Amino acid sequence: MADNEMKKISDIIWEIPKTGKMNVPTRIFASEALLEKMKQDRTLEQGKNVACLPGIYKHAIILPDGHEGYGFPIGGVAALDYEKGGISPGGIGYDINCGVRLLRTNLKKEDIYLKIKELLESLFKHTPAGLGSSNIRVDKDVLEQVLNKGARWAVENGYGNKDDLENCEENGSMSTADASAVSDQAKKRGMKQLATLGSGNHFLEVQYVDKIFDKEVAEAFGITEEGQVTLMIHCGSRGLGHQVCSDYLREMEKTLPDIVAKMPDKELVYAPAGHELCNRYLKAMSAAANFAWCNRHIIGHQSRLAFDEIFPNAKLDTVYDVAHNIAKVEEHDIDGKLKKVYMHRKGATRAFGPGRKEIPKKYQKVGQPIILPGSMGTASYILVGTEQGMKASFGSTAHGAGRTMSRHQALKQWRGESLKKELEQKNIFVRSASWKGIAEEAPGAYKDVDEVVEVSHKANIGNKVARLKPIGVIKG
Repeated sequence: MADNEMKKISDIIWEIPKTGKMNVPTRIFASEALLEKMKQDRTLEQGKNVACLPGIYKHAIILPDGHEGYGFPIGGVAALDYEKGGISPGGIGYDINCGVRLLRTNLKKEDIYLKIKELLESLFKHTPAGLGSSNIRVDKDVLEQVLNKGARWAVENGYGNKDDLENCEENGSMSTADASAVSDQAKKRGMKQLATLGSGNHFLEVQYVDKIFDKEVAEAFGITEEGQVTLMIHCGSRGLGHQVCSDYLREMEKTLPDIVAKMPDKELVYAPAGHELCNRYLKAMSAAANFAWCNRHIIGHQSRLAFDEIFPNAKLDTVYDVAHNIAKVEEHDIDGKLKKVYMHRKGATRAFGPGRKEIPKKYQKVGQPIILPGSMGTASYILVGTEQGMKASFGSTAHGAGRTMSRHQALKQWRGESLKKELEQKNIFVRSASWKGIAEEAPGAYKDVDEVVEVSHKANIGNKVARLKPIGVIKG
């Protein structure tokens, strides 16, 4: 894309004006350095394509961690009118409700370093990682309950507690879910994968609070001092969610050829609002999202058991759990009017500001907690949603560091054994299902998370609360 096609709004906000088939401009939140990285793949072109979707409001949005994805860029946000728009699976992605849960503890980092290797072994034992099967097997009937109820099923069956549900987006259960909309093939893939991390960039990380930026908000989130230990869980809907996405993409392409022909990229295929396929996909996607919330919820419970083996007096409480790949029906103020929309967030975190009824009452005064993980061996962040973000980005911000190279490229450049040694020299201990899993997720394969967060903070779409540093990592 030529630089003269883009308008500079500020040092961190850019805009591609509406041209051709675009219905709205594309708005980009990025520093100059991050913008240059976006120019190296199809991120900006994909952002322009998203702006061509029907019923799209205000802007197609690319967040500071934006990079090329399937149809939508990862780090992409779009609000499509509830009656004139529709739902595009490319705007959610294959790993439906890949997301993050953060738990705070009553431990200090000095306690953990003494027994970190034992703790990692205990966590690894309680939560299978990689492509393997779960410690928890369910049959089809039970799985359908999980798909319909989400994390509520977990609490009803002795995993975790109601406080975990209250501190979870959607309380861990989307009411739009319907297991009957999920194929038997997808269910088959999910039966052996409940309570597993999976592979790729998914992880379980023991961390400590390195720096508090906003003491008042941090205390509202239960983050009381530097050195406090936290646990971050990053995973999604596993093979079940991937199959749901595949099933519906193929069905939409087959059923809606006229729409495919009109779009600048067939990967943006969507089911129009009111169409039977739109309604059915929302039910299936919501069910996959429920599977993911139940998955993280049970991993949180299993992690408590693992901590208890090594630190019998440890107390772990959920700060918040937030989705990164999802579409939901939301209401947003658009030009002074409240509009109902299909809100697409792909590689994007919901970042609601103070007062929104969707966030826990105890957080409504300060805003929603935002959990933003870095790459392996780097910092992660706790941010908070803002009123400005509700206007500027539909209450959305970045979801992580964002990749700069493929896993294939990373495997050519790094070896897992060497990376493990380098990290342990920095007192970051790694337990993985494979050397390949470590190499694929090398910190150098990702953008600078500190810069991504700085853009979010300066744009006031997700403000800094605390920085977390890793002590030990479980990788797939």
